[in-house]
Amino acid sequence: MCGSELGSEPLMILENMPASAQDIPLKEELPSDRGIELRLFKCPRCGLYQFDCEPVSYYRDVIRAVGLSETMRELRRTDYAHMTESYGLSGGRFLECGCGRGEFLEVLREFPVQAYGIENNREAAECAAEKLGADHILQAFPDTGTEIFFGGEFDCFFSFNFLEHQPYPKAMLGSMYKNLRAGGYGLITVPSFEYILKEGRYYELIRDHIANYSMDTLKLLCISCGFEILEEGYIGIGDTLRVVVRKFEKERLQGEIQIPEREGTDGIEKLGENYTLIRETVRAFTESLEKRGEKLALWGAGHQGFTIASTTSLKDTVLYIIDSAPFKQGRFAPSSHIPIVAPEHFKAEPADAILIVAPGYAREIRETIEKLYSGAKDSHGRDIKMPEVYKLSSDRIELMP
Repeated sequence: MCGSELGSEPLMILENMPASAQDIPLKEELPSDRGIELRLFKCPRCGLYQFDCEPVSYYRDVIRAVGLSETMRELRRTDYAHMTESYGLSGGRFLECGCGRGEFLEVLREFPVQAYGIENNREAAECAAEKLGADHILQAFPDTGTEIFFGGEFDCFFSFNFLEHQPYPKAMLGSMYKNLRAGGYGLITVPSFEYILKEGRYYELIRDHIANYSMDTLKLLCISCGFEILEEGYIGIGDTLRVVVRKFEKERLQGEIQIPEREGTDGIEKLGENYTLIRETVRAFTESLEKRGEKLALWGAGHQGFTIASTTSLKDTVLYIIDSAPFKQGRFAPSSHIPIVAPEHFKAEPADAILIVAPGYAREIRETIEKLYSGAKDSHGRDIKMPEVYKLSSDRIELMP
């Protein structure tokens, strides 16, 4: 973020981590799939926590399974209503940086604005163009900070959990700055590293998120790119940072990030402690199930599930991981190699317990399990016992009522 040297000693080393969250191997690819070591550093100057590895190969692409979630759709509706109403942007031109397959832009079309999107991945961009129209989607990525898209002069841009993937975040935000009119707005969300530290949730870490922002470092980045901060806050279960920014109407403020050097690690010790504690908790949980002769499944083939599976005893005991995203089904979790199946698979191979490993969607998934499996029957017409449902919560595994 600021160009300073990181030093040579990491704060924490995480072993046998998934090599990525989206390169989900097929069966024939399993022999070459291996866990990796991630080394976490903190910049001594700007305070940004980051990994010292290369970014994932697809960091320019948006792969958005949660676009299928009604919880996420409602969150986007709230964002869009707020920007159009609070800042008087009805009728304006809105640009999403990293629009994926147009999932969120479809929701934006419910509002009285002109919706545009850029997406690096060709297939995803074509899919978005089918939904929004070819003149509203561009296959592109802000590599240099100087690109102009659709003629620029946008009233507002959006970036939803995309900035944390970027090895050159100032280029991305610099490009958004260039594409806004004077006084134009932006809404940015990223995962909260403060939340990860507070809760000790090491399993939220993944190579894909090469940069791990706190509110301070996110604001510093935005200010260094010529924006002023209008709003700051936390959304979801506190695991996501959200800022609203505005382009200064005068000439962009050029220059380096100005921040005094910081000392300390802001609670990194708890992250290390939970790295050990969670593995012990999971081991006790799986051993308890084994003693009762009960079988376990996971729900959630996202980065949290992949990390917790590959770094704990779950990799040796879980039957399968359930996920609603079709493009993940039939593949295997990276590093742990647990098969990923559709929700209907449960009826063919019932489990006695399901552990939800997607913390932000635990309640929604719990309701889905109740709807799908309560009173379910197998292929022979026999009743299937409703599984006990657990959720992973910080350093605990909790039974959900």
